[in-house]
Amino acid sequence: MRKNIKVTEAIFPMPVLMIATYNEDGTIDVMNAAWGTMLERNQVMLNLTETHKTVKNIKEKKAFTVSITDSDHVVEADYFGLVSGNDTPNKFKNSGLTAIKSENVDAPIINEFPICLECEFIEYGDCGVIGKVVNVTASDKVMNGNNVDISLVNAIAFDPYTHGYYKVNERVGNAFKDGLQLKK
Repeated sequence: MRKNIKVTEAIFPMPVLMIATYNEDGTIDVMNAAWGTMLERNQVMLNLTETHKTVKNIKEKKAFTVSITDSDHVVEADYFGLVSGNDTPNKFKNSGLTAIKSENVDAPIINEFPICLECEFIEYGDCGVIGKVVNVTASDKVMNGNNVDISLVNAIAFDPYTHGYYKVNERVGNAFKDGLQLKK
């Protein structure tokens, strides 16, 4: 039996992404965005409204970074979703996190988040921001040789049903392989 439930952004898991830009005065702005995905192999799409300070910054700077959030930084990630850069210009400083400038785009890389996509702004349209990924960096702490080990990332996902954050780190199968056993 199935039960009808309220319509919401009901795809789980939703990524918890930190979108970082520079403000016009050079300070760092970061927002929490769950509505983001890969559009193509080297393009991201972020469903963000133009009211966000971050979107204004992206359009002005023509660049942004997208970081994968980990379970060690749930408090900071949630804070970036609760507080607007329009009202709290020093919210990054308040978080206690640190950043370096990307060598590839005019945007900050937040040191504490394990994976960062460095992006050039392509366009803003009906679906929000589209950017070209020009480089990806990963913390040494999440690497196994030359590959990212997702079990070490401890990425978190947003649950739109209960507004919870969940750790995503256990491998349960092999893509493009396990299903072959059903192929006849």
